[in-house]
Amino acid sequence: MSAGWFRRRFLPEAPLPAPQPPVPRASPVPYRRPRFLRGSASSPADAASGRRDCRPVRSPARGRTLPWNAGYAEIINAEKSEFNEDQAACGKLCIRRCEFGVEEDQEWLSLCPGEFLTGHYWALFDGHGGPAAAILAANTLHSCLRRQLEAVVEGLVATQPPMHLSGCCVCTSDPQFVEEKGIRTEDLVIGALENAFQECDDVIGRELEASGQVGGCTALVAVSLQGKLYVANAGDSRAILVRRDEIRPLSSELTPETERQRIQQLAFVYPELLAGEFTRLEFPRRLKGDDLGQKVLFRDHHMNGWSYKRVEKPDLKYPLIHGQGRQARLLGTLAVSRGLGDHQLRVLDTNIQLKPFLLSVPQVTVLDMDQLTLQEEDVVVMATDGLWDVLSNEQVARLVRSFLPGNREDPHRFSELAKMLIHSTQGKDSATGDGQVSYDDVSVFVIPLFSQGRADRGH
Repeated sequence: MSAGWFRRRFLPEAPLPAPQPPVPRASPVPYRRPRFLRGSASSPADAASGRRDCRPVRSPARGRTLPWNAGYAEIINAEKSEFNEDQAACGKLCIRRCEFGVEEDQEWLSLCPGEFLTGHYWALFDGHGGPAAAILAANTLHSCLRRQLEAVVEGLVATQPPMHLSGCCVCTSDPQFVEEKGIRTEDLVIGALENAFQECDDVIGRELEASGQVGGCTALVAVSLQGKLYVANAGDSRAILVRRDEIRPLSSELTPETERQRIQQLAFVYPELLAGEFTRLEFPRRLKGDDLGQKVLFRDHHMNGWSYKRVEKPDLKYPLIHGQGRQARLLGTLAVSRGLGDHQLRVLDTNIQLKPFLLSVPQVTVLDMDQLTLQEEDVVVMATDGLWDVLSNEQVARLVRSFLPGNREDPHRFSELAKMLIHSTQGKDSATGDGQVSYDDVSVFVIPLFSQGRADRGH
């Protein structure tokens, strides 16, 4: 990106524009739960417990089928907030050659006339600062993705050459350069996901500003298309592949710590973003006045390792990234470094914006299902951080492997597994037996892969 573009979008300009007449506010985003939970009931185990403090686990009604017979379950936080700030969406993606007109149901995407290519979509959104951003993302992101995929659909169905795109399908003027760059079909899907996240982020910003609301959310999306599963992540939710003899991470948490160098580099290029209140340098601990003149370890944006420096007065400012592990915060405020929304978010008692540091672009992982010899118990587990705060990848895999083989005859086994995973975050009575409790909202998709992806391979 150019410095001029960045300044125009994010940095304050002077002089300030003249006051404008107030614009009527739009209605606030109404609170809701995923539409596929309509008619759902709490887990019988919750009702049978008789505990007043029991948090019910909800999943789709037994007559409700999700794409690929996927399972879903959720539990609300332990009174951390009034509402469940997680949201979920899933459905069929209909990708057409022409511009689409009438909007389908905003959560359950039905087969539409003029269909050219189909895929499936599952998404989890973990809100903060209220549920509004997560609700808007659940309503909007799939439509943004469909538009972006329709913009490149000709390239998606290119057949010559097999692994790369023929110039005549993508850009008739540059076939040689398309081939030389090694651009693959999956690169178009990755680009569509990246653009869709940014488009959705813009929509959320406009809608929240118009309604006078605030907030943001993380986003974790899985898209099945042409025999591949694309997992796009912006935030700290997680997806893993669980097979009989393999556990494969399909996403990685994007936090201030994991993205330290990107965040520090932005502060190096645009120091005015810190408004003189923060230091971009990282130290092993928070420095104090007594440290002035002392030799301490530090690292900057260009460093993977550490070096020494003498402590100067600017080093005593609050660090750009403070804390360790789950306690790490960006500008003392956010625990994530990518997500949607948060356009109005400021550091407490300052006018310092977090949005320039908070990317909406996801990291995308591609799983080629055609390269796997899939078994009946092979699944992808997607969950918000409330699950992973308590369970490791190995613990989740152990629960999957112990549950599915004995429940092959149950058509609702994947939702039952999702519920069991949530119950395993609820203390000493859980299947893990370690007594840990997640007090956060928890939402889980369990997506079976066996014999499912073939439906999305053709067109």
